[in-house]
Amino acid sequence: MNISAVMIVKNGAKTIAKSLESLREFDDVVVYDNGSTDGTQAIVRAYSNVHLIEGSFDGFGTTKNRAASFAIHDWILSIDSDEVLDEKLISTLKVDVFDPNTIYFVNTLAYYKKKQIRYCGWNNQKIRRLYHKKTTSFNNNFVHERILDDGMNTALLIGNMKHYSYTSIADFIIKADHYSTLFANDNVGTKFSSPAKAFFNALYSFYRTYILKRGFLDGHVGLIIAFSHMVTNFYKYIKLYEMNLEYTSSEQ
Repeated sequence: MNISAVMIVKNGAKTIAKSLESLREFDDVVVYDNGSTDGTQAIVRAYSNVHLIEGSFDGFGTTKNRAASFAIHDWILSIDSDEVLDEKLISTLKVDVFDPNTIYFVNTLAYYKKKQIRYCGWNNQKIRRLYHKKTTSFNNNFVHERILDDGMNTALLIGNMKHYSYTSIADFIIKADHYSTLFANDNVGTKFSSPAKAFFNALYSFYRTYILKRGFLDGHVGLIIAFSHMVTNFYKYIKLYEMNLEYTSSEQ
């Protein structure tokens, strides 16, 4: 298969083995580790088809492009350390002929522990994952990175990628703090925020996830997800508000 699987990771020991097991048929897997302290590197080194790179993190977009630069093949499958390819997707990647001017989407199935999330806006998301690195790349966004698609065609691959991003409530808390800080750092001095914006954005986020996207049908897990979305959005905008105040003071 003339495709390199590329992932960036930090402290992915809980899930990365399952992800790498699903990539055994790839002859080139690049894992770019940016400072793991939980033994992730030792797990990665156990796989002979994996090339471990250790380096810095400069935002998701920039770091993913740097990781892809180490790939042997021009076709890049971008995958996270908590994602697993199913057999249908692997078969598609083995036999399909791909167009360098097309970006390929992958359907994702979301899980909390072993429970599939069917609502909350999480299930069956179509995400850009396969691209030709001589034709396009990720943008340089610190967070909310995406593969650039100007003038490109798009297509959906057959098969699924299973996403095991949360294994405990603690994961939601950690990620809410982490991603809200990344958002604030990425937008300080350029995006307006206020306490009112933080409050009402958070409130609407809960309503949208739990009611409009029917998160209540996922039981208590839907409540956890909706509340996590609310908390994350509140901290995104309240952190940005404080950073903007500090930025304005430093400019005076």
